[in-house]
Amino acid sequence: MTTAAPDRPRLESAKVAVGVTFGTNGLAFAGWLARAPAVREDLGLSSAGLGLLLLCLSGAAIAAIPLAGPLVQRFGPARSVLLGSMAVMLGLVGMAAGTYLGSVPLAGVGLVLLGGGNSTWDVAMNVEGADVERRLGRTLMPRFHAGFSLGTVGGAGLSAAAAAAGVSVTTQLLCTALVGTVVMIVTVRRFLPHVATTAEQRSAGRVRDAWREPRTLLIGLIMLGFGFTEGTANDWLAISLVDGYHATETVGAIGFGFFVSAMTLARLFGGTAIERWGRVRVLRGTALSALIGLLLVVSGVGVPLVLLGALLWGAGASLGFPIGMSAAADDPLRAAIRVSVAGSIGYGSFLAGPPLIGFLAEHFGVLRALLVVVAAICLGLAASGAARPLAPAGTPEPETAPNP
Repeated sequence: MTTAAPDRPRLESAKVAVGVTFGTNGLAFAGWLARAPAVREDLGLSSAGLGLLLLCLSGAAIAAIPLAGPLVQRFGPARSVLLGSMAVMLGLVGMAAGTYLGSVPLAGVGLVLLGGGNSTWDVAMNVEGADVERRLGRTLMPRFHAGFSLGTVGGAGLSAAAAAAGVSVTTQLLCTALVGTVVMIVTVRRFLPHVATTAEQRSAGRVRDAWREPRTLLIGLIMLGFGFTEGTANDWLAISLVDGYHATETVGAIGFGFFVSAMTLARLFGGTAIERWGRVRVLRGTALSALIGLLLVVSGVGVPLVLLGALLWGAGASLGFPIGMSAAADDPLRAAIRVSVAGSIGYGSFLAGPPLIGFLAEHFGVLRALLVVVAAICLGLAASGAARPLAPAGTPEPETAPNP
């Protein structure tokens, strides 16, 4: 919270800074996710081995995210984003060194830094985004997450170009880390000033209470289901094209680019859809799109159908996480704590997903392994009602919040 309400120009400046922050986060991750086949080759791993390596990323993220809420409450989003982003950039350097030397342990250390740093970065930028959204009185969270998707589109495009030009993963990761460090040091200075109040300090000690709130837990399940749906495509879509359809690495990166492009467009226009039809209806519609897209990807018919499926899958997975973050942050006093709790559950998808898909791919093939995503989509669909906005005590809960 702040000691005085920021003026409109200050809020608009913070809005841009949040968007850039999300975009940089997406670029940092997509830069190596789109080239997962090359990482696997440089490290000499099987599909199951890559899944276990990715467990370093997701395990660190799960371990760090419960601590992120209290950290953001105490030090504010700006300092927390800076701390988390610098850990991510250092992790990219570790990944670069690991791929260059062919060292799986070194790459694992890099992924631990990536996962742990990203948890703090993620919670902090979502809390800042929710604060800006609330103060401006507009549905902005999907657009902020579209900034993340734009970053992944850029990362996927750069990865495809780098793969086609024969640029090594090591070089690409080092360049990404350098650019990301400079951008984030400059950007966080435009965040809203944060001064913890006595009420916020008291709420920082109520993490256990948030774990007992049914609505917060159900929001976490929404994020778990949609996060698994999104994360599986991030980790395995490019590989499914290479292994399941015998496509080149460049085509795999293009397929991943189709997925993130669809996510970007859906998030750019998702705010309008949410304001018109409400969070719950939008969640249910996107779940259906994700299901159809997934089935097209695993059909085995051909690459053109996979690309169409990637578009539908991307659109379907696009709004689960931003809607979940907005719903968890409905109460500004407890936003950081509830975002971290719901996020802890949501990030369970990134903990279970990579090794599960890798194990199934080793025994049944990557296309059949992807069918496990159907269960995740059903989970998000079943919990979707919890996303309805909070209403003042004594009044019915509206499906959409009024725009001032």
